[in-house]
Amino acid sequence: MQDDDYRSEMMYLKVHKVSGEVMVAVCDCELLGRTFDEGDLCLSVESAFFGDEEATPGEVAEALAGATIANMVGEKAVACAIETRCIEGKNVLRIGGVPTAQMVRM
Repeated sequence: MQDDDYRSEMMYLKVHKVSGEVMVAVCDCELLGRTFDEGDLCLSVESAFFGDEEATPGEVAEALAGATIANMVGEKAVACAIETRCIEGKNVLRIGGVPTAQMVRM
């Protein structure tokens, strides 16, 4: 695998731990710093929330497995959540053409 191929699979991942909850935020690398609008909806993909540390699909899957709450933005991030059965494809929302989903485990 070439470096460009490996890089194309990477996502940004940040784990927030608050009041006993584990919130995982994951986004496709190319979306960080961008804002998407559609109607009354606005989605800002900011490093303060999604972090700036790259993660492999395997690392993202591991983080999602331990999450009580998760936010995913982007084709790769949402696909990883679907593949690991954190979310169902029918529950994905698109804002400005970008897929996004949230998950809560109770």
